[in-house]
Amino acid sequence: MDAYSSFASVYDQFMDNVPYEEWAEYLTGLLGEYQVHDGLVLDLGCGTGSLTEILAKKGYDMIGIDNSEDMLQIAMEKRADSGLDILYLLQDMREFELYGTVAAVVSICDSMNYLTDYEDLVQTLKLVNNYLDPQGVFIFDMNTVHKYRDLIGDRTIAEARAECSFIWDNDYDPETKINEYDLTLFIQEEDDLYRRFVETHYQKAYELEEVKRAIAEAGMEFVTVYDAFTRKAPDENSERVYFIAREQGKHW
Repeated sequence: MDAYSSFASVYDQFMDNVPYEEWAEYLTGLLGEYQVHDGLVLDLGCGTGSLTEILAKKGYDMIGIDNSEDMLQIAMEKRADSGLDILYLLQDMREFELYGTVAAVVSICDSMNYLTDYEDLVQTLKLVNNYLDPQGVFIFDMNTVHKYRDLIGDRTIAEARAECSFIWDNDYDPETKINEYDLTLFIQEEDDLYRRFVETHYQKAYELEEVKRAIAEAGMEFVTVYDAFTRKAPDENSERVYFIAREQGKHW
């Protein structure tokens, strides 16, 4: 798994079209359906903490985990400005550790697609199951095969802004179902010159049945999967889906 480095400094600028407030409303609605109205919640792959902050403002005791030191630095700067009591941990989701259990775990904005090996997906789910309260829920989203294969795969996306620009080349391999992102960044520095940075990231497209099987192998209970931001079942046109899994095996 690659950690965001150069891109972290401009991540929020390029993600300013993401309606985090609406995503949070959808997410808290789902949490409420499983009686998680407050308590400890882990944001796995929290990035710069945009969603983590919103959930904290809604009354959840938030923990954020990410494997990018640069992304977490920005998250902690936001925490200093907001004064919210959020615990941030620099950890890989495949090996994360907590001091105790949490009521729910969430992972949003396709963080789980960065698990490009099926075994890593199962291992992460096992850890989530271990750190959830009895019958606690894990809600996570994933980009679909359709999105990688038909919409963004083999496409080049570019965006220019006053202080930064990027070129984003996608290369999707239908055999491995891995999408390679080659990011070329041009970031303005103090001398008004633009410095060039290059990063490569990999995400994997999983079939729904693969994820259900991984959930079962991890010892969790598969509850349901939705077409993103709806309560409808996914179809061949779904670009992002939300999985809900429940802890199994613990008894108070």
